Amino acid sequence: MSNSTQPAVQLTDVTKTYDGTVAVDGLGFTVERAQVLALLGPNGAGKTTTVEMCEGFVAPESGSVRVLGLDPITQSAQLRPRIGVMLQGGGAYPGSKAGEMLKLVASYSNDPLDPDWLLDCLGLSQATRTPYRRLSGGQQQRLALACAIVGRPELVFLDEPTAGLDAQARLLVWELVDALRRDGVSVLLTTHLMDEAEQLADELVIIDNGKIVASGTASELTKQGAEGRLRFSAPAGLELSLLDAALPAGYHPVEESAGSYAIEGVIEPSILVTVTSWCAEQNVLATELQVDQRRLEDVFLELTGRELRK
Repeated sequence: MSNSTQPAVQLTDVTKTYDGTVAVDGLGFTVERAQVLALLGPNGAGKTTTVEMCEGFVAPESGSVRVLGLDPITQSAQLRPRIGVMLQGGGAYPGSKAGEMLKLVASYSNDPLDPDWLLDCLGLSQATRTPYRRLSGGQQQRLALACAIVGRPELVFLDEPTAGLDAQARLLVWELVDALRRDGVSVLLTTHLMDEAEQLADELVIIDNGKIVASGTASELTKQGAEGRLRFSAPAGLELSLLDAALPAGYHPVEESAGSYAIEGVIEPSILVTVTSWCAEQNVLATELQVDQRRLEDVFLELTGRELRK
């Protein structure tokens, strides 16, 4: 068994091609223990190939892939009991009943979670005796998630975990992923939902054409190169020199129109404090404070383009 201090996933300069097309091109990133990392990218960016190499279904042509300190290809027998995989297609036998399928998967583990408890947690208790093929898309998705985590894995791979789910089920999955992290489980997930990535992930990796184009926390990515703007209303004609002096270098307040003020730059909490403190010193009340900053979706589209991928 690998040392628990080693990263959950570590890719180093990994490359994979299919029929002369480069799917993954020198990719490298790390998923730390008890961390949720979201892999983002447009269709055809190389996300699925990357995850399949981590899961041991596809071998890289060059570079190194280590999962829980093990090679997922040559040491798959040691690795399999320690990971959970949620496939977008479900992976269940079409004729099996939901409860039977989960208990079968649980039987492969030495210390599984209670399948009945897990079915109840995921709102599947009423579907225990329903054949898989007769489950709704959302129920199939939740069953796939249950199969991925029932064996108490150290690391879980989630492929579009909330695809096709309604708002309630989506929130339930979010809460479950957060609970996995709190329990020390590492999670590598793919998603097309920017709000999901922001909500769940400690770290984001955006790839396009098989290469990393950006990585970091959601906050770091939205701040990079971002010229945000703080707008507020106050009495017209205020003397701005003292506010200008109080703000950090590069921030300059302007009165865009009578009583409407703006400050451009990366708007952090300290900037808000400076503005409100200055207003208090002037014995005026700032109203209609509004911060305009880039969203993660804006960053994603700037990096990967706006054209539709097939």
